[in-house]
This record gives sequence, C-alpha cells and structure tokens, in this order.
Amino acid sequence: MTADTTGPEEHTAGPAERRREQRGWYFYDFACSVYSTSVLTVFLGPYLTSVARAAADPEGFVHPLGVPVRAGSLFAYAVSASIVVAVVAMPLVGAAADRTGRKKPLLAATAYLGATATAGMFFLDGDRYLLGAFLLITANASLSVSMVLYNAYLPQISEPDERDAVSSRGWAFGYTSGALVLVLNLVLYSGHDSFGLTEGEAVRICLASAGVWWGAFTLVPLRRLRDRRLPPEDRERAGGGAVGSGWRQLRATLKDMRRHPLTLSFLLAYLVYNDGVQTVISQASLYGSEELGLDQTTLITAVLLVQVLAVAGALGMGRLARSYGAKRTILASLAVWTLILAAAYVLPADAPVFFYSLAAAIGLVLGGSQALSRSLFSHLVPRGKEAEYFSAYEMSDRGLSWLGPLVFGLAYQLTGSYRDAIISLLIFFAVGFALLARVPVRRAVEAAGNPVPERI
Repeated sequence: MTADTTGPEEHTAGPAERRREQRGWYFYDFACSVYSTSVLTVFLGPYLTSVARAAADPEGFVHPLGVPVRAGSLFAYAVSASIVVAVVAMPLVGAAADRTGRKKPLLAATAYLGATATAGMFFLDGDRYLLGAFLLITANASLSVSMVLYNAYLPQISEPDERDAVSSRGWAFGYTSGALVLVLNLVLYSGHDSFGLTEGEAVRICLASAGVWWGAFTLVPLRRLRDRRLPPEDRERAGGGAVGSGWRQLRATLKDMRRHPLTLSFLLAYLVYNDGVQTVISQASLYGSEELGLDQTTLITAVLLVQVLAVAGALGMGRLARSYGAKRTILASLAVWTLILAAAYVLPADAPVFFYSLAAAIGLVLGGSQALSRSLFSHLVPRGKEAEYFSAYEMSDRGLSWLGPLVFGLAYQLTGSYRDAIISLLIFFAVGFALLARVPVRRAVEAAGNPVPERI
C-alpha cells in the first residue's frame, strides 16, 4: 500500500473525491466500534472480573504488583490505567501527524496494535487476570490514539455545513457494525453447547473475533483516505521545527491551546460530560451482571438494542441539530443522561424488562451526543492543528477517560455496592451541562479562524 500524499493545492478536494473519502472514513468506525461494543461494553467486564475472582484471595482481593485490589474493581481500574498510557501517547502522535502530514501510516500502526491485542484475548483464561488487564490497557490506548488520527480527518474531508451529518453517519456506521457482530455473538454464546464449546471458550472467541474484524475493515479507510502535506506556513504552526522530547511536545500542545480559550472551554465541558457517558457504557454490563443479577444473554440483547436505536438516535439528533443547533441538542441529551442514571440507581434486580427500557433510552441519546460533540469541536480547531487538538479531545472519548472509571472503581472498592458506584457518576453530567451552557460557540468558531455555520 503506497502513501497518497497531496500537496497544499490539494488540501481540499472536489465533491466527488470528498464523498469517496467520506465513505472510506465511515468504515473506520465500522471497523473499531465492534471492539467498543462486544469487548468493552459486553463481554470483557464480566469475564475479566470472573478471571480476577478465580485468582483472588479469600477476602476477594487480587494483588497486582503487591497492591490489594478488590476483584470487582479490576476492570474499572484497568480502563482508567489505559488513559494514563494514552495521555502520554496521543499528543505526541497527534503533533507528529500534523507536522508531517502523514496520518495514514500512524493510523495503520495504532489500529493494528489494538486489533492484535484484542485478538490476543482468546488466550485469556483460568486466573490470568494480569494478561487480561495488559491486553485491555494496550487495546484501549491503541484505540484512543487511532481515533485521534481518524477524527482529525473530519475537517479535511467535509465542508463546515456538512460536518454534523458526516460525523453522525460515521457513528451510525459504527453502531451498525456493533449490532451486526452482536447478533453473531448472541448466536455463538447462546448456542455454545451445540457448537461443542464451553461458555468461556465462546466468550473468548467473541473477544478475539472483534480484533479480527477491526483489522480486516481498517483496510477500507487506509485505501481511501489521503495524506495531506501542509503548506510551509501551516507546517511551522503545527510544529515543523525540531521534534523535541515527548514531555516538551505535550507542554507545547497545552500551551498552544491556551491561545484559544473558548476552544479550551468547550473541551473542558466535553472532557467532563463524556467521561460520564463513557463510564456508564463501559461499566453497564458489569452493573447488570453483578448488581442486577442479569445473565449474559440478557446483557447481549440489551446492548444490541442500544446499537440499533443508536443508529436512529445519531441520525435523528443530527437532524435536530440542523433546526436547533448542535449545542442545544447536546444539552438536551445531557438532561436525558441524568434521568437515565437516576433510573439505573432504583432499577430492581432480576428485571430484564426495566433494563431493556433503560437500554432503549441510552441508545436514543448515545450516538447523537457523541457525533454532535465531535462535529462541534471540529469547528473550533485552528487549521493545521487538527490531529494535535483532536489528541486532547480524544483523551475523553470511547470510555478511555481515567477519572470516571476511577470514581466508579473507588466507589465500589469503598462501599461494595455497584448502585453507589453508578449514582456517583451524576456529577459528571451536572458539571458538564453547566460548563457547556457557558460556552459561546459562535464566538469560539470565529476565534479559531473558521467560517461560522448557519446553525451551531
């Protein structure tokens, strides 16, 4: 595969070429969303917890590196630890992509590292909880870095007035693939006896197949997306000088972001509320299995319901944004998220119908709140800084924020109650709503030097 690197005169493409790239871009969501759905949301939380419990002492603790950790908190802590790795890597990779204009080779490297780690989960059995935690951290960090590069293409492959629609379609592609693979997972898991498999073997095949899917469909965007060589003046703004050390580059990224305080204000709001969103998603199966006593088949079908409705939700909220603006639509979705958490706290145990109702509500707001946040942020990024700024954006995306899982894990560690853990996440939605409401998005777009859409 050869790099398709264009010059400054080709920084933007004509309508036909732009649509071709957009279709290829959608397929990375189609590729990697299966990991987020099948691995992170459905199977790995309960399965890794069972592996950790097999290795636990009589008090229910495992001792990685000599530190006592309640087995039920291991998954949340591993998700949190993955962002520590990602926080270091994302700004460096983003800055390198902006400086060289070569996003595609970096996207390939990070995508296939994550896909390989996910496929390696086939070997997670017995009491090998440390292997599970390592593979989870590697896959999550790789996904996060790859999404920096993927998201950074959005301003380059779409005009300002079409970004809400393009971003929403990307999420819809992702939820479609998640639903499709979950159907296959459900067939395999529920009929594992007829396939001559144990329950654990069926789960491990479902985990590993997500990595194979991720790697296979990543080939589509790698063939269709183009690298773009920035003009010299943009390259210099993007860090065209010496590479410098990793930490110096991270400081430079944060320092540059302070030159755009309104963009930083939106990013802060997003970091807070999306931390809550992603923690709810990543811990939902654990909550359903451990606190509500639901079986794996119920959890799979509930997440499948989320995937199906999230497609309609992403597209529907994209249309609402055309009439009311992305900011108002996102604020409305945050109010719904708050009600969802309150309902989850009082949900009775062993009541699948109520759990399905909650899953339906999540599906209707999940895709839209994420898609519109991404498209809104793309308007606030100065030209030539796309990958670098999206690296900061990505620190909170797809369940990889460290604070939400840490709060969830600590709440369970201290109380032994997943209900207390889930209700502790309300603070993220309340604070995120308040911060976003204060951001003057039109002024923020103008301050970034970008054209202001009619509705935003």
